Amino acid sequence: MKKIVACMLVLLMALAAVGCAKKTEAPAAEKDIFAKSEGVMSYADYVAAEDGADIVIEAFVQAIAYNATYGNASLFLADKDGAYYVYRMPCTDADAAKLTVGSKIKVTGQRGSWSGELEVAEGTATYELLEGNYVAPAVDVTDDMDAEDVLVQKMNQRIAIKGAEVVASPIEGDATEYVFWYGWENTAQPGENADLYFNVAVNGVNYNLCVESDECGQDTDVYKAVEGLKIGDKVDLEGFLYWYNGANPHITSVVKAG
Repeated sequence: MKKIVACMLVLLMALAAVGCAKKTEAPAAEKDIFAKSEGVMSYADYVAAEDGADIVIEAFVQAIAYNATYGNASLFLADKDGAYYVYRMPCTDADAAKLTVGSKIKVTGQRGSWSGELEVAEGTATYELLEGNYVAPAVDVTDDMDAEDVLVQKMNQRIAIKGAEVVASPIEGDATEYVFWYGWENTAQPGENADLYFNVAVNGVNYNLCVESDECGQDTDVYKAVEGLKIGDKVDLEGFLYWYNGANPHITSVVKAG
């Protein structure tokens, strides 16, 4: 009997040890969603590449402007080191449904540039959907707007501008001072779902901003908000730091300040 009891005690102690071992096992390491696959460029290497050079990048979709008529999409992407613009990548309805904000993709194409904007060149990009999801926070650039050498390093990032003042916007060859206008140099009419432009002053310097109709059309809150602006309004803005011969943010949110 003593031997049987002793054996049972040994067995129970062994089972308890196994149970403790299971409880103290280290959890599996979480996957680094920002890790780059073999052969993928860093953001610094992408920026340093020459126009026409083959590029491979991995980043997360931050905004998509899909044009079903022309079968292409322009994308703002970001990783932990910087941001990218993919211009008019061939795209189907099925592709556009997959390219949701936050999704991670691998893009192969050619580096290009236009009026200072660095981009994956028109028509050259193909993509592969990867695991991972990330939405970059907006970077406050209010105090950097008059420092182009600092601002350019944030090209294509999601940005915030606080307390900007809406200012009159003269158009070349037109004596009227506009609060906003439709189409480049006022070439469109209300209701045509054209790009919407307006000017603001930040730290005493005027900047031209754009609500891209492919990104935020005439039925969106931001488009309507700009149409309701008045000279002197103070606004908090968010958007993406597009570049056109200098900073030309694509605005995605306008909220009256204070």
